[in-house]
Formats: sequence, C-alpha cells, structure tokens
Amino acid sequence: MHDFSISLDGFGTGEGLTQDQPFGHAGQRLHEWMFSTATGRAMLGRGGGTRGVDEALVARSRHGIGAEIMGLRKFHTGTGPLPDDWRGWWGEDPPFGTPVLVLTHRPRPPIEMAGGTTFHFLDLPPAEALAWARDAAGGLDVHVGGGVSTLRAFLDADLVDDLHLVVVPVVLGRGQRLWDGLEGLERRFDVEQVATPSGVVHVTMTRREKRAGRRTA
Repeated sequence: MHDFSISLDGFGTGEGLTQDQPFGHAGQRLHEWMFSTATGRAMLGRGGGTRGVDEALVARSRHGIGAEIMGLRKFHTGTGPLPDDWRGWWGEDPPFGTPVLVLTHRPRPPIEMAGGTTFHFLDLPPAEALAWARDAAGGLDVHVGGGVSTLRAFLDADLVDDLHLVVVPVVLGRGQRLWDGLEGLERRFDVEQVATPSGVVHVTMTRREKRAGRRTA
C-alpha cells in the first residue's frame, strides 16, 4: 500500500461521497501534496511540480507493481449499482498499466483499457483476491490501492508487507477512519516517519517477518 493519505484524526476520506464529490466533504485536501509533485502533475497531464522527498516517494510507488487491487468505491464512489457505461475516473489510459481487480458483490465482464490496464470485477475475500492478483502480477508486487474499507480488510487479514501512509495536517472530524479496530497493528511492523516541507508526514511500516523472507502483499 503506497501513498495513502489520512488526516490528523485518521480519516482516509470525508463524509458524503458522491460521483461529483469522490472524497466527500474532504474535497482534495488530503491529496493536494501529491498533485503538487512532478509525478502527481504528470498524472493530470500537466508539467512542472515539486521535487524532493514527496516527489521521490510518489515516483517510486508504481515501480515493480504487476497488479492492483481496489474496492468498488475507489472505482466509482456514487451510490447504488455501478453504471453500465462507467469506465473509471482515469480516462481511457489509466495510470495502472496492469490488471486491476475491483472487488464487488456484483461481478461483471472485464473492461480493457489502453496502456495495459484491464479492470476485472470479482467478488472475493481478501486472501483469495490476493492470490488472484499474485497470479496476474507475474512475479511482481501487488498494490492494494484503497479505499479505506479495502485497506482495513487487508490489514485486518494480516496480508500487508509494506504500508506507506501520508499524514496530512488537516482535521476532517468525520468520514471513513482507517484505524478503528486495528489496535496493536504497529507491533507487526518496523515503523519510520519523515516530515517534509509541504507539511505532510510520511509514515512507512515494513513487516518484520518480511526481512526473514515471508512475503504477502
């Protein structure tokens, strides 16, 4: 899990998510730091952008990734069933360039996009989703992209090797909180953190067993 932004009070998104407001009342406040970097601006088809630690961590986040897992509400945050004509937020050439497993209780045929991205819609629990994604990744790493409920499910199932969180200096007060029910999670990981001039704090958590050769996601 890379580049996942949370507020000071632990929320990964706001309240009141809609198709027009995919992060609810949080707006873009959790992600302004990312879209100020050179890589973040390039994702939006723009030039320029900052360098330094923020940029280095965003730029490395796609290296070595062979498959992506995301929840349905990262693919589409509107309420109700997925619209038949919805092809994601990212245009016809999404930034993934890999198979993407979208977890949903209503499976549907895959959607093949430009640039090597294909969205697969399957109803699988975390361990089975990881097994599917590992097979699709062809020996590369699997990235769990969110949203909050998907990240929580994989952390609760103890299926994460590397976690990179970005604590943004805003207080949301409501929304979807990442940490509820995950008491003691830090005991599984070696934890480091670094603050940057943008005001965010990067927290990296590396599974201790990973150093002895155990691999999960």
